[in-house]
Amino acid sequence: MSTRAALAALLAVTLSAALAPPASAAATTPRASLTDIEGDVMCVSCHEPLALAQSPQAISERAMIAGLIDKGQTKAQIERALVANYGPTVLGRPPARGFDLTVYVLPPVIVALGLAALAVTLPKWRRRTRAAAASPQAAGAALDPADARRLTEDLARSDQ
Repeated sequence: MSTRAALAALLAVTLSAALAPPASAAATTPRASLTDIEGDVMCVSCHEPLALAQSPQAISERAMIAGLIDKGQTKAQIERALVANYGPTVLGRPPARGFDLTVYVLPPVIVALGLAALAVTLPKWRRRTRAAAASPQAAGAALDPADARRLTEDLARSDQ
């Protein structure tokens, strides 16, 4: 085996080892935290994010979440338990299905339609502006000789 081939093989092994996730990280699921979940759920009585709410209901929800975290449940499992206990209004964001999907789909569609309208309209406006600037009317309409004479006389009088 040549030196180049050996270096290439060593580099390939080193890169694959460095880029591969450790076996223990792949086997474990991330542990849920109260602060992470509080930011995503609402207090059902005061309709504020749980992280900001100070009502007795919010304290009860936090206690439930802490108990579920102590049992080792994941964030998704805890959110499902909260929905089962308090209903879908406990979630800070509506689920991405059914009619609630429009909350996620509609804004990008509106932005895309606005950009498409600008892409069509701006060139037309530019052509119209250039055509107006090139036409003789852009410099102003020519005056009648009588109007031009009267304007000259009025300007001469105002200078006096």
